[in-house]
Amino acid sequence: MYRLLLGKCRQSGINQLMQDLGEAYSSDHPDLCMLGGGNPAFIPAAQELFGKEMARLIDNNLFQRMVGIYDGPHGEQSFREVLANYLNKQFDWSISAENISLTNGSQNSFFYLFNALAGEMPDGSFKKIMFPLSPEYVGYADSGLSENMFVSNRPNIEHLENKQFKYRVNFDELEIGDDIAAICLSRPTNPTGNVVSNRELARLDELARQHEIPLIVDNAYGQPFPNVIYADADLSWNQNTVLCMSLSKLGLPGARTGIVIANKEITNTISALSGIITLAPNSVGAALMTRMIEDGEMGHLTENIIKPFYRTQLDAAIEVFNQVFADLPVLMHKPEGAFFLWLWCQDLPITTKELYARLKARQVFVIPGEDFFIDIDPSWPHTKQCLRINYGQPTEKLRAGFEVLAAELRLLYGL
Repeated sequence: MYRLLLGKCRQSGINQLMQDLGEAYSSDHPDLCMLGGGNPAFIPAAQELFGKEMARLIDNNLFQRMVGIYDGPHGEQSFREVLANYLNKQFDWSISAENISLTNGSQNSFFYLFNALAGEMPDGSFKKIMFPLSPEYVGYADSGLSENMFVSNRPNIEHLENKQFKYRVNFDELEIGDDIAAICLSRPTNPTGNVVSNRELARLDELARQHEIPLIVDNAYGQPFPNVIYADADLSWNQNTVLCMSLSKLGLPGARTGIVIANKEITNTISALSGIITLAPNSVGAALMTRMIEDGEMGHLTENIIKPFYRTQLDAAIEVFNQVFADLPVLMHKPEGAFFLWLWCQDLPITTKELYARLKARQVFVIPGEDFFIDIDPSWPHTKQCLRINYGQPTEKLRAGFEVLAAELRLLYGL
């Protein structure tokens, strides 16, 4: 039995990412440039609000309830009611608390959704999850209980001005066969910062309805919170949409609060899985956010604190990129949301995993791009030429890391 379990626990992209981040943060090296990982930045004004809310819970004798009882498997009832009302007002929807299930973080949400919808079916068939635009979030890749549960669509690449490019959904090559259980994409996209256009999303929604499968949208960085999005993008929902949200990118990753908004059949399934696997979702995030949403403080947090912080960081990061990489064949994906830069090192003579190791030896941590190209033919050179950068770090650290990266690239390109 132990041999079987060890064989199943192979190294994965998400495990390697989290392991390296933990080791790097604990090293406390003076030259450390942490440009990898998806941890949100520590924003003092946001942390202050969270601290005040925690004190308010203690003062009002709500802290004991938060940490001392199990919520139902759907998640804390009052939070779901408040959130449903908030979303209805913001986007003119018609959802109720029954359309919302909470989980212990988005990773948990997608594990439930993917394995409930795809894999081996009772009739003996096998279903898969389709990612219509690759690269996609690395955390999806190993969340299936069955092998070969995911299929991806290679993108079109649109070249833009100012050393930028953008991935587009290649609808000409997108095939939705009978073996596809759902279409899934992140928007804004982790790792690239891409925002699938309203038109592309509407077309994907139409395809999903035609094939009677759900459209899953990972909205961890999008509207209405944390709203780290800079493109023109509508947030739509219907009975065929599964919209996944999170409190992590607000600055609460430790609260582990995922939010699934879907039809009642799907939310009941999520609830049943939560009851079996975790008894109940974490209560901390829901308790912290209920009053802030109900009293309108969430809007202040996102619009006046979080979004301006990342916009300032992004503007500084673009300026540093343009200065440091001006003479190098490095392009940046157009940053439309989230807090990542996706760099394309054209004609790189080694893989980005090898480049990652060279940078790691110099205390610069980035994320190599190979594992984000889930189910894409690795013979396509582009899959080995991209890096993900978290621009939420202090600008001086970003510049120092970029200069080390540029120095390594000059050696590799012979410049």
